[in-house]
Amino acid sequence: MNNPIDQIFDENNQDNIVLYNENGEAVEFEQIALVPRLGKVYVILKPAVVMEGMGEDEALVLAVEEVDGEECLVLVEEDEVIDAVFSEYYELLREEG
Repeated sequence: MNNPIDQIFDENNQDNIVLYNENGEAVEFEQIALVPRLGKVYVILKPAVVMEGMGEDEALVLAVEEVDGEECLVLVEEDEVIDAVFSEYYELLREEG
């Protein structure tokens, strides 16, 4: 199985991204978008199955960050950053037509 970050950056990847929660359980996500913003890369992921506490049409924003020398996905919790990433995503969609 591919590394989730490799999958995210693979333009040809059509498979769901599998991440593990704090209990070690596999959770599948559909990749919605890769959004570069202010020198960082963010990914918008939508759970394949509705998660507790999330609506059917909601998605998560994760940042690709280096942690201990390895690229990792880190959940973004700051509303301002989440809003900015979604704004950038919507702008990219508008540009693509």
